[in-house]
Amino acid sequence: MARKKRILSGMRPTGKLHLGNLVGALENWVRLQDDYENYHLVADWHTLTTDYEHSRDIPENILEMVMDWLACGIDPEKSPVFVQSHIKQHAELHLIFSMLVTQARLERNPTLKEQVRDLSLETRMSYGHIGYPILQAADILIYKGEFVPVGDDQVPHIELSREIARRFNTVYSPKHPVFPEPEPMLTKFPRFPGVDGNRMSKSLGNTLLISDEPDTIRKNIKTAVTDPQKVRRGDPGHPDICLIFTYQNRFNKEEVPEIRAGCESGALGCVDCKKRCTEKIIEYLEPIHQKRAHYEKHPKEVLEIIEQGDQRARKEAERTMAEVYQAMGM
Repeated sequence: MARKKRILSGMRPTGKLHLGNLVGALENWVRLQDDYENYHLVADWHTLTTDYEHSRDIPENILEMVMDWLACGIDPEKSPVFVQSHIKQHAELHLIFSMLVTQARLERNPTLKEQVRDLSLETRMSYGHIGYPILQAADILIYKGEFVPVGDDQVPHIELSREIARRFNTVYSPKHPVFPEPEPMLTKFPRFPGVDGNRMSKSLGNTLLISDEPDTIRKNIKTAVTDPQKVRRGDPGHPDICLIFTYQNRFNKEEVPEIRAGCESGALGCVDCKKRCTEKIIEYLEPIHQKRAHYEKHPKEVLEIIEQGDQRARKEAERTMAEVYQAMGM
């Protein structure tokens, strides 16, 4: 039987996840875990790069995020779920890799440049922030990840991981490479909009959380923006520019042709369209909510799942670090 290829996926723990996380990443992770050997990383050290002042929030945020992962279908038997800071070898390999990369190379990272601009970090960029792509490389390579599901904006990070793997192998073990050169698994991560039409983001306050109760979903979608050109019920609509039609396309596909026709003819009003969409979202999330309710009542079970994942990940990390030091003659 052929060995399954290995994937490393991860998220920074920021608490409860929203529908953008579900559509953009989680559903893809669930699909991949049958065909690949998946490792799911809770990247808590990476959270410190932009939010080090609130480190005390991280443990609770980890618990909330992992409950969402499990509720959405991540199977910890197939795919170990583990916390970055629990596996100290990540930091160990990060230190070694940091010797193989120049400052100039890190500063050329286009994703980092965007973060500096968007967060106004020109005069206060920390050493840890500028070097976080090296830590990402350690996250991937310590498990010898062969693929990493990413969107286009993350490809530069994977290229740096490939360069670091190549550099280490060339310098220390040219005949018997220690690390694979990971490939980006280009995934179309839909930019799922929030209720205001902008990208769904907690910082913008426009999210629909995976764990939101039905009444909360109904309340939030009532306020959602729609086609600005459709003022009254009888007005012809333009579904392709309507936020709610985007939601219908994702959660109510079987009724999309009927909804499009009703919108364009003016027969379907925005209030009725929102109601139909809302109930479909609630219906879709119901089994997820049921699973999450179990974990909310049994948080120790979640902590045990993380501990088991930590143990599996730690064994792999220890094995890799033994190879690293052997290759380096240390």
